[in-house]
Amino acid sequence: MRIGKKLIVFIVGFCLPAVISVSYCLSMWFDHRVDTFKNSAVNIELSTIKTQIEKDINQLQLLANVYALPLSKLAIEERKLLDEAWRDSQLAEHLSLFYLNNGELQPFSPIYDDIMSFEFDTVPVQLKHATQPLSGIYMLQDKSFIVSLVPVSQSRSIILARQLTPEYLSSYGLKGLVSHINLVPGESSLVYDVNSDKPISSIKVPSLVFESPVHLEIQFAENAFNQVKLKYDLVTFSIVGVGLLILIIGYIWLKLGLIRPFRRLMTQVADIDPIAKTYTPLVGSGCSELVIMAERVNTLLARIFQQKERFKTTLESIAEAVILTDIGAKVVYLNPQAERLLGVKGESAIGVSVDSLVKTDKSIKDDLFEFMFSQAQQPVLSKLKLKTDKTRILERSISNLLNQQRIVIGTVIVLRDITREELLKRQLRQKANFDSITSLLNRRAFEERLEKFSHDAQSIAICYFDLEQFKLINDSCGHSAGDTMLAMVAKAMQSCLSKDEMLARLGGDEFGLAIRDHNASEVAQLVKRIVSSVSMQVLRDNGCHYKVGVSAGVAIARAPYISPKELIKDADVACIAAKRKGSNQVHFYDDNDKESIYQRNAPMWAVRIGQAIEHNELLLYYQPIKGMGPGEHKQRMEILLRIQEPCGRILSPAQFIEAAERFKLMNDVDKEVIRKAFLWLSLHEEIWDDHCISINLSGNSLGAEGMVEYIAEQFKRFEIPSKCICFEITETSAIQNRNRAMDMLNYLRKLGFSFALDDFGTGFASYGYLKELPVDYVKIDGCFVKSLATNAKDFAIVKSIHDVCDVMGIETVAEFVENQDIIDRLEDIGINYAQGYAIGRPKPLETYIELRRSRGQPLQAKPALELISA
Repeated sequence: MRIGKKLIVFIVGFCLPAVISVSYCLSMWFDHRVDTFKNSAVNIELSTIKTQIEKDINQLQLLANVYALPLSKLAIEERKLLDEAWRDSQLAEHLSLFYLNNGELQPFSPIYDDIMSFEFDTVPVQLKHATQPLSGIYMLQDKSFIVSLVPVSQSRSIILARQLTPEYLSSYGLKGLVSHINLVPGESSLVYDVNSDKPISSIKVPSLVFESPVHLEIQFAENAFNQVKLKYDLVTFSIVGVGLLILIIGYIWLKLGLIRPFRRLMTQVADIDPIAKTYTPLVGSGCSELVIMAERVNTLLARIFQQKERFKTTLESIAEAVILTDIGAKVVYLNPQAERLLGVKGESAIGVSVDSLVKTDKSIKDDLFEFMFSQAQQPVLSKLKLKTDKTRILERSISNLLNQQRIVIGTVIVLRDITREELLKRQLRQKANFDSITSLLNRRAFEERLEKFSHDAQSIAICYFDLEQFKLINDSCGHSAGDTMLAMVAKAMQSCLSKDEMLARLGGDEFGLAIRDHNASEVAQLVKRIVSSVSMQVLRDNGCHYKVGVSAGVAIARAPYISPKELIKDADVACIAAKRKGSNQVHFYDDNDKESIYQRNAPMWAVRIGQAIEHNELLLYYQPIKGMGPGEHKQRMEILLRIQEPCGRILSPAQFIEAAERFKLMNDVDKEVIRKAFLWLSLHEEIWDDHCISINLSGNSLGAEGMVEYIAEQFKRFEIPSKCICFEITETSAIQNRNRAMDMLNYLRKLGFSFALDDFGTGFASYGYLKELPVDYVKIDGCFVKSLATNAKDFAIVKSIHDVCDVMGIETVAEFVENQDIIDRLEDIGINYAQGYAIGRPKPLETYIELRRSRGQPLQAKPALELISA
């Protein structure tokens, strides 16, 4: 609907009903006001009439009282004079005065018989026997009177009466408002009704005879309020007329100032061509809003055309080919890149089905219809090959083209040449999955493909190969020669394999091999062939010949218990065991081999040790050391290192010490042991005088950077006596780190610490280094002590060690003392201290003090502590 018609509908459908409704409401309001005015005027008039008649009754009663008093005392002559005065007065014209003697009505003066202007036919009973003054209206047939009676004696009363004529009653009402007043016997029952044809009302008035009530019946003039109502009607009609005139003038003004300029503006908008390269600006007139609207539309058109040119320039300048289609999959636009890629001209391609342009993509039309039907919001990507002068790999992106109502009206096809990217991806994939030196799978690709390789297999064997003497080639001939040897080894391994095996270089000089569905014997034969083939490879460099050996670890699992990742771990552990056997050895993983289990769990225990140190979960145990022979000995005891699992189980050092040494954690472990031991000793000052604690230092900690400073810092922090501490070092670690160990021992000896040489007798050149090392104790290795009572050779070795140490002023300690026979033989030799299960088993260090007290032993006689990490 046009705006002009809408305006007419607005005026006729809304404004006119509004004016009529307002006029009707005003008319209703005026009528209500007129009715209210009528009721108010009538009520006031009724009140005035009632007040007036009551006033007349009261005046008549007052006048009767005035005449009654003197008449009761005057003589006949004086009464005649009073009667003459009464007749001469103006009151006599309207009033009549009587005597009531013994119930009979008599004239005011007996000498005048004609003084009564009217008579009562009968005297009401109430007047005959009245003893009190009475006043009221009395009706006698068609006449009515106002009567007032005043007794002057027991048998005589004065009666004063006024006749109520119609003229006199009419004087009570307002002229023009009241048309007629009648005095009617009976109770009043009429109520004024403004809408009645004959508006009549009634007023109850005092009656002289109580049994005969009377009332005034008042009839109001019918046309009393017509002029007021006519005046209000004229006002209502005037308002309606003025409203209609304003509406007509307003419509003409709006049509000239708004509708016609708006139509001209809409005509200009309709003439805009959306595909034109230029546009004519709109011109607004009539009102400022239309001018602003024209300016806004001009701004929007400028932006649209600018955006259109920008999009066109963008589509023509991007490297991708862009094709726009309609809902029927026909081309509506393609940019120059699409023209060059497809070898077509833009004009000839418009309106052509898209599948005829991209001939190698036979499903493109069906794909477009399916995609448009799906109403998808996200583009769909796919790849296709385009065969022109040369084969290209394209990435095809299809997006739905929507209008302003979000309805699909076509599609946008973007074709991007990804030939170079695909070639680069292939090269990167090759580099990511294959080793560049050996062209074998790398570790990541090997582990990824191992899952698929082991699928549906009855058994899987993983072989872990580690080259021997390979580092010698790298150090002597350089890494290029090492790479050549790796390539030779890879070819040698591949020459022994068939299609059922998968070979990979796992890193450095390590190789991995996966074998399907072969028994242990067949796997062993294959591994031996590989080992033999690798050992036969010779590298010639600068006149020198180099060979490498190979250690092989094998782990086999059968369905359904095949876990490729766990098999790799088991094969690695088996390879470590093979390296311990020597070069070119093969070792099969065995679940019952504790050594293999320890090696396999080493990474897990390394993590657990770190957690135990971080959460303060390392526990210190002690084992007493007994002094041998006569005389007093310092109280000593040995402390063992433990870790408690979350379930509460205590782990022995054999399960985690090897992992700590393998992953270089012993330095942190030793520091934590030193800290906890110093802390425990600082809390028990009562045992400082006769106790000595021995703390083991591992080979990694001996001479390690910062260890000496850490010990000195803890010593200063806890303020304990250095004589209570003895550090134990092994013979092997002292020899391996001789110079740094000597510096560390000398520094700590200056602080007052003592030292013991642990596991003495199992190393090399023990006596030579014993002469150089500043130690106070020598602990004889348990391999010589545990058979001492039954083996003469072990007895001789232990005795010789003790004799040499005795000459050098060094005390001896025998380990692994497990029975009384060994104790007796040690006493025969003269060993200073004994340690073992026969002396005492390990117990928690925190229970030491309480245990001594429970046994009643004095705290001054406690054995020394020795902290052992193994």
